[in-house]
Amino acid sequence: MLYSISHQQWQADRDDQAAAALEMGNIVYFPNLAFALLPEEMPLISSRLADGLAKNISFNSQTQTLKGIAGNALETHAINNLMQRYAQYSTQLLQTLIPQYTQALQIGRTSLRLVEIAGRRAASYKKDDTRLHVDAFPASPTQGLRILRVFCNINPNGKPRLWHVGESFEKVAATFLPRIRRSVPGSARLLHALKITKSRRSYYDHIMLHMHDGMKKDMCYQKSVQHTEIAFPPASTWMVYTDQVSHAALAGQHLLEQTFYLPVHVMQEPARSPLRVLEKMTNTQLVQ
Repeated sequence: MLYSISHQQWQADRDDQAAAALEMGNIVYFPNLAFALLPEEMPLISSRLADGLAKNISFNSQTQTLKGIAGNALETHAINNLMQRYAQYSTQLLQTLIPQYTQALQIGRTSLRLVEIAGRRAASYKKDDTRLHVDAFPASPTQGLRILRVFCNINPNGKPRLWHVGESFEKVAATFLPRIRRSVPGSARLLHALKITKSRRSYYDHIMLHMHDGMKKDMCYQKSVQHTEIAFPPASTWMVYTDQVSHAALAGQHLLEQTFYLPVHVMQEPARSPLRVLEKMTNTQLVQ
């Protein structure tokens, strides 16, 4: 489940096995790869800077905007710089480790997660990340793009990030796909017209979103499905296709995360993508 790489630098050597491990549904793990905070950034690693309305402080590199922060102007500026730097480091890591991804790699949001997961009350079961799930975004359809995330535990108090990792995507799909009804004709167009979604939701997005929600809602599944517990210590980094790997975050505080999107055709083995797996299972083209 873990493919470990001993690099201590963000400019890693090319590793074809890393791409293979990711695409098979494993986690590429860097136990010794820390993101070094600058001395002036250390006071920023505090839950007081989270505004309490959003789960995370997020940075949009396209618009250069921050959301979810409660700090003053100086703190906001410093966190902006911190998150830009992490976005650059994460991009560099992927580009050197798996250069075949570089040309088509799309950078998404950067997140700073300052709030302790354990004991946090989610607004609804759909937002409860302590339950096993595969990633899908209700407002941001991916149209089949892969969701690849790079995480780094920056906890200054020695606390690990605790994950549960569930069964394979194929097994998840075999359980939940039969429960999902087809989308109502015209609904994707309406959701987009009403600006509920940022782009038109494909049938693939419809399936993935209902799979995400169905997994979190089914407490019998949550309690009975086999899973593996993994503790990621401070000063470690890991990357994973979160649209493929069933995962849950159980405990931990202070984490950086960078989201990337990748077209399926750039993969070494596109047949392993959720899009191709679901198309094979439904015998349907899911993205027009």
